Amino acid sequence: MSTNDENRRRSYTGNRSQGPGRRTYPDAANGPRVGRIAPNVPRAQRVDGPEAGESMSQSRPGRGGDFHRGSAYRAPTGPRRYKREMDGALGPELPGDDHILAGRNPIREALKAGRPVEKLLVADGDLSGGAQEIVRLAREAGAVVQRVDRARLDQIYPAHQGMLAYVAAVAYVELEDILSAAEAKGEEPFVILLDGITDPHNLGAIVRSAECAGAHGVVIPERRAAGLTPAAAKAAAGALNYMPIARVKNLNRAIETLQEKNIWVVGTAMDGENAFTADFSGPIALVIGSEGEGVARLTLEKCDRTVALPMKGRIESLNASVAAGILMYEIARARAR
Repeated sequence: MSTNDENRRRSYTGNRSQGPGRRTYPDAANGPRVGRIAPNVPRAQRVDGPEAGESMSQSRPGRGGDFHRGSAYRAPTGPRRYKREMDGALGPELPGDDHILAGRNPIREALKAGRPVEKLLVADGDLSGGAQEIVRLAREAGAVVQRVDRARLDQIYPAHQGMLAYVAAVAYVELEDILSAAEAKGEEPFVILLDGITDPHNLGAIVRSAECAGAHGVVIPERRAAGLTPAAAKAAAGALNYMPIARVKNLNRAIETLQEKNIWVVGTAMDGENAFTADFSGPIALVIGSEGEGVARLTLEKCDRTVALPMKGRIESLNASVAAGILMYEIARARAR
């Protein structure tokens, strides 16, 4: 019998507590390929105590991101509630402000109570009798009603019941209220009209500048314009609490109403007269347009005259809120003389 055969048939005579895995073979090169352990390999030992978790976490990377198998993978309330708790942790975040109303009953009651609603989003499809009533109330209140895909509502607020309403940060006033406020102060009216300002940050910044410059109110159209959203309220930095905001259906009719009150309406255009030398005395209403398109052509034709800020650099236009702030303080300086 060869040496190799003797090694293979040799019975195990070592300590049984060490287990058969401690078998060694003198001739490692010719020994079995499976289960071969060199004589210098130490025994595996069990690690207990606080050192166990630390050593495992260092040697074994986590799997599956934050929720990997182990103690962190199981819900603290037990395995049966694991799926619900994990679904809640990974689900969409719900809005945390009170400017979004979801569900038919809250929206209906808000409209009946007279809360100012900016926009009503309605899921596509046939409207039931209750939904039709809400749409009618929203339109009567001057809110913009928009039909959208249901998936869009799901992204904003899952439990929407087919409807979402955006509520204004503050209540709107009438144009007559702005003129009455100027009369109560014994001052000539100073009104800001915004045409095509769709960025709520620009709207908030203009309202803030108007309040600081001493304007009596700001007028915005119902459509194609930013409303008093939370973003506008944040940009206004508290000015919405003091500056009256009127929302009108037609800006051109509002201009005609102001002109009937002997208020000069001044628009902004690139070919207008120099704003630094223009006469801004007397009752005045300043019309500010968007950065891209400016004041609409029909609205510009309604204005009594137009002004422009001189441009010294290579860029042809200013941010709408910056230009409005400069012009408002030019008017404030003329009224202080």
